[in-house]
Amino acid sequence: MNRSQILDTAKEYVTKDRAATHGEMEENFSIIAKYWSIHLDIPVTAIDVSVMMALLKVARIKLNPSHDDNWVDGAGYFACGGELATSIG
Repeated sequence: MNRSQILDTAKEYVTKDRAATHGEMEENFSIIAKYWSIHLDIPVTAIDVSVMMALLKVARIKLNPSHDDNWVDGAGYFACGGELATSIG
């Protein structure tokens, strides 16, 4: 998979495929943030969720760098985080 394919696939996932399955990203990440905040007993934001999910993919890449899904999902989580961060202010 080349960089263009990784980004195109990530774009498809975050704009169509997964939104239909998991709901709107903003609401989904906010719900996850609330659960993580309760479990960790510290405030967690939707942006934190996107970063931590991307880091999960980075950890998986360390163990299996040839698995395309980790690169695609990591790009998608960073894109979602960027959207959340730039829509705040």
